[in-house]
Parts: sequence; structure tokens; C-alpha cells
Amino acid sequence: KRLATEAGVADKAQFVQGDMFIADISKANVMALFLLPSNLLRLREKFLDLRAGSRIVSNTFSIQDWTADETVTVDNCEQWCTVMLYIVPAKVGGTWRVGSDVLELKQEYQMVSGTLTSGGQSTAVSGSLKGTELTLKAGTRAITANVQGNQINGTVTDGSAKSAWRATRLSASSS
Repeated sequence: KRLATEAGVADKAQFVQGDMFIADISKANVMALFLLPSNLLRLREKFLDLRAGSRIVSNTFSIQDWTADETVTVDNCEQWCTVMLYIVPAKVGGTWRVGSDVLELKQEYQMVSGTLTSGGQSTAVSGSLKGTELTLKAGTRAITANVQGNQINGTVTDGSAKSAWRATRLSASSS
């Protein structure tokens, strides 16, 4: 607390002593952690329920099955030298309506895959999330958008043509 005060961030930081597995972390938007992999695994679902865009910084140990958005290893360091940044992704798994087209998305952490069906033809879709920022590739189309609850708004680029793009959630999935 003293160091936070000296750094001028005491009003932005909260220090809690207690059981981390039952603590309410729902309002956290940045977490700096130095926990064993087994503890990170037990907390993983709580992390994924944080607001999209929340950041989790883990020293040395990664969160099982979740690839870090960024990893940095400090040069000339003897131990505990790797830091991983995880950005909590928005939840986009499920079925979306894009005009008269249907977009089916499956999500594994920040990675997204699925199909875009238009006029009875399906095109494979792949992409990623960085918080609420979604990038998708569907055939020759590149989509950059922002997830806002049950809406995704952005731009689709196909060759030199660029236009507004919008998806509305029809149903959610747990994947």
C-alpha cells in the first residue's frame, strides 16, 4: 500500500487478503499474478467471466490451454523472467445474423472459427479477439469489428471494396 501511494496509484489499486478462490474479482480490470499453474487453472473460468478487455498479467506460469496474447522474457534475468499478458475476450460463440446471411462462430479463448452461410453456400471463417476487437477472415473478405453485447459492428473489406458490417446475435453457445 505504501509503494502504491508513493507511485501515485493508491486510489486505483486495491489490496485484499483472503481466499482467492472465493473472492469476488468481477470488477477487476487488471490483475497482476504470480501463481502456480494449478491455481491459475482453478481461477481460469473466473478470469474468462471478467469484462471483455480486462488484462491478466502472469509471471512465469501460464494459464493452461489459453495462449497468452503477448509474452515477454526479460534479458539478463536469472529467475522468474517471463511475463504473459492475457486479454479477456468478448464472448462471441453462437449464431449471428448478418443481413440475410448466418454466421456460426465457435470460440476457444481469443481464437474464433466457424462458417458464414450466404445463399446456401458456406464459407469457412477464422479470426481472433483482443478484448472486444474482432478480426475475421471469410474467403476473400476481411472483417474488423467491435463486439458490443449482442451486436458486432465494423467494416468488411473485399478486394478494394469496403463497407459497413453488422451482426446481431441469434443464440449463444458455450464453446
